[in-house]
Amino acid sequence: MILIIAIALLLAGCAATPHYRTVDGSMLGTTYHIVAETSLSNEQIFDQMQRINIDAIASMSIFNPNSLLSRINRNETDLADIHIVRNIEIASKINALTPRYDITVKPLVDAYGFAAKNREVKPNIDSLIQFVGFSKFRLQDSRIIKEDPRLQIDLNSIAKGYVVDIIAEWLDEQMCENYIVEVGGEIRAKGVNARGIAWRVGVDSPFDNNNTPGKFQQRVVQISGAALATSGNYRRFYYNEAGERISHTLNPQTGHSQTTTLLSATVLAPRCATADALATAFMASDEKDAIALAESLRDSISVYFVLAPEGESSEYREFSTLQ
Repeated sequence: MILIIAIALLLAGCAATPHYRTVDGSMLGTTYHIVAETSLSNEQIFDQMQRINIDAIASMSIFNPNSLLSRINRNETDLADIHIVRNIEIASKINALTPRYDITVKPLVDAYGFAAKNREVKPNIDSLIQFVGFSKFRLQDSRIIKEDPRLQIDLNSIAKGYVVDIIAEWLDEQMCENYIVEVGGEIRAKGVNARGIAWRVGVDSPFDNNNTPGKFQQRVVQISGAALATSGNYRRFYYNEAGERISHTLNPQTGHSQTTTLLSATVLAPRCATADALATAFMASDEKDAIALAESLRDSISVYFVLAPEGESSEYREFSTLQ
């Protein structure tokens, strides 16, 4: 009888203890990290991540020559799937807020060598910019209608955030109330961690070649019931033959690499695709315009900007609308 009671108490204690599982792997050419309170096994979560990754690469990858997006860019088809359609619709809303966000920059990305292609020594910007522009194509039902067949779409500035949302929505369907999902630095979190407090996310310090995520942090942000994305120019850049710094953030209006006093932009939004796209939009803007846009969006998003030091100071400046 005593043994039965002891076992019952042990089972009751186990049932009351949240079971958090951690799953790591590769996705979209980068890594993912998931922590979730769930009855699912690690294997079940891992298998689902594999399926999501295969589906996303087959749909949206510009690095996979056989993906649907690659075939659309080569004009072999104009029929988009649900993933591409959703990304274009989200991107269109961000482009309506600022023309500095534009998913038709792929010809420029290729010319500057940021899409696994050899960079051109002197990209012909005047030629390339002629077929860059959101207004130069439209979505008609599920078909992409181009004004110029040379127009190409690059979803890299939004796809990771979009996949984070897909994973989070799948966890919601599995009745998970507490989780954090991270794919290549883009994050969405819900509920609390195993200690019962909101999830904590570090924002890296944006000094050049800070290539170890989490080692040097500028700020720690608490997040729950929201998504977070950070964009910066301190990792993906090079110097051209003239000694000019070329960062991966491109201004779609000028066609040139965008390097300003805004060193990194972190965005908190309800959905990670939105946060991902907006972080890129801010980085494609100068400091003044980025702050003005952030102020205008205070009711829907929060931001944390790290700005270059001024004068003799070596201290980064900050702008934040975080609560």
